[in-house]
Amino acid sequence: MVQVTKSGWIVVLNGAPRSGKSSIVAAIQDWGDGPWMNLGVDVHARDVTPPRYRPGIGLRPGGERPELEAWVPLLYAALYDSIAAHSRLGLNVVADLGHHDAYSAPLGILRDCARRLLGLPAVLVGVRCPVEEIMRRRRAGQPGREGEYVAGSAEEPVPEPVLRWQREVHLPGIYDLEVDTSVLSPADCAAAIRRRLDDPAPPSAFSRLAG
Repeated sequence: MVQVTKSGWIVVLNGAPRSGKSSIVAAIQDWGDGPWMNLGVDVHARDVTPPRYRPGIGLRPGGERPELEAWVPLLYAALYDSIAAHSRLGLNVVADLGHHDAYSAPLGILRDCARRLLGLPAVLVGVRCPVEEIMRRRRAGQPGREGEYVAGSAEEPVPEPVLRWQREVHLPGIYDLEVDTSVLSPADCAAAIRRRLDDPAPPSAFSRLAG
């Protein structure tokens, strides 16, 4: 059995759909410093959450599914407790998420999640991408996810749901690191994250959010 000597790293990537988070996850999982477990939104929504409760934590801004919202804080709490448990066992975790508080009423989920990671080596990364590039990627599609993304039209080139993501996902904007995937490749973003992990200054975003 592997002997655990310290907690595993936690890297949370926060950004809008099609901002490039999943590609960064794949680049991080290629690192050779032990397993990096993917506990992100796609895994949770597709393989963990029962169909009738989907998209679960992937519920987009705008209060469109109020009948599901009561479950979202609990689902996030369970996910972050699992992330913390993996870390305490010495496993590294990378989780790509889309945090926001634009539900029918504010739920304060991010603060609660931050409190669940206190005392653990956790880095919060803002994954930014201009809406023009987001729309280009939505129109291009993604193999295996045909029809999942709103692609716009001549009458509405940037649909309102996409604009809501751009407005809400980076509030309050407290991060340990930010990357722009319109100018950096997934490998470049992963390298920037690696440099942040190697920085002797401890990450502080989650402790500040926990307040």
